[in-house]
Amino acid sequence: DIQAWEYQPLGPFLAKNFATTISPYVVTMEALAPFRTPAFERDPDDPQLLDYLNDEQNQKFGGLDINLEVYIQTERMRTEKIEPHRLSRSNTKDLYWTIGQMLAHHASNGCNLQTGDLMATGTVSGKEKSERGCLLELTWRGTEPLTLPSGETRRFLEDGDEVIMKGFCEREGFRRIGLGECRGRIIPAA
Repeated sequence: DIQAWEYQPLGPFLAKNFATTISPYVVTMEALAPFRTPAFERDPDDPQLLDYLNDEQNQKFGGLDINLEVYIQTERMRTEKIEPHRLSRSNTKDLYWTIGQMLAHHASNGCNLQTGDLMATGTVSGKEKSERGCLLELTWRGTEPLTLPSGETRRFLEDGDEVIMKGFCEREGFRRIGLGECRGRIIPAA
């Protein structure tokens, strides 16, 4: 698995162009306003933010409360009519950097960001095992296989596996906002 070699020290790079899908939904920042949260609270031992990343408003309201769920459905599960199995539920509140900080950092060296550009946050994971955002983390680099409702185990994705990602915001007193669903099925190479 090339991903195991490649993810050190910066994370998997080439794997980003494999079975990648984006949701067809566009949600405005105004619609997300009720779901703004404080920025991720860093440990006191973490390096201090650079001045251009340390904005008082961004620290108070730069985070977003977006729930993310990842499911898997194997070929066998589809054949046996077993519903997709939820692997993970995480939240963008756990992102170390806010979207504003990511945009500011990109622009700081002259990156010509344009309206409509796609920004990637990287894997969104929380502190708990059930909040690990990818199979590599969930299986601890393939050393701890997962058992699925069909009795199958997974260390890594296999041919026929379908990954389903869902995103949504919900908060009492506000309408639930769905961010669509992304699906990707691994098709055999030969």
